Amino acid sequence: MRYRGATANDAPAMAELFAANQYGALTEQERADQGFVQGSLDVDALRTMAEEGGLLVADDAGRLAGLLGLAAPESVPGPPPPVQALLSAQDSLYWQGHPLSTTPWLLYGPVVVAAPYRGKGVARGLFTAAVHAAAGRADVMVAFIELANPASWRVHVDGFGMSPLGEFSIGGRAYGVVGAAAGQSAAPGI
Repeated sequence: MRYRGATANDAPAMAELFAANQYGALTEQERADQGFVQGSLDVDALRTMAEEGGLLVADDAGRLAGLLGLAAPESVPGPPPPVQALLSAQDSLYWQGHPLSTTPWLLYGPVVVAAPYRGKGVARGLFTAAVHAAAGRADVMVAFIELANPASWRVHVDGFGMSPLGEFSIGGRAYGVVGAAAGQSAAPGI
């Protein structure tokens, strides 16, 4: 498995993977078991994000095994409501005793792993690649996880050790905010 920055050529496969794992594309049981992504990222949006260096992929000999977003929050074009809410909450979220608003940080997510690759370390490989890619760019990677998505919470908090920073709500939906130090615990060569 090779973890690398996404390219514009990856956009169609990334869009297909993203669409297959959106909230509305999954049954209630699938959402509970594997988690889900929200929002919509089409080929054009993913191509732009890849060209701007905001996506990492897991590449299995040319087959897309997973993707992960990692971008400066101010670079997210027309931020969706949860990202806007996260940006608005920065003064009340703390990383190592400092408000997030005074700390260099990158937005981590979404993370999507293709069904045949789940449970095989791809999400961890993407996380490790993100930690490495964030080194020198930020002190912390910050994600928001809808509290109705316990599978994502288990992976990121229980599995990867991301630290809870607080919560926010928007449109009747509650989100937990978690963070992980950038540039630590990265495997060599990623």
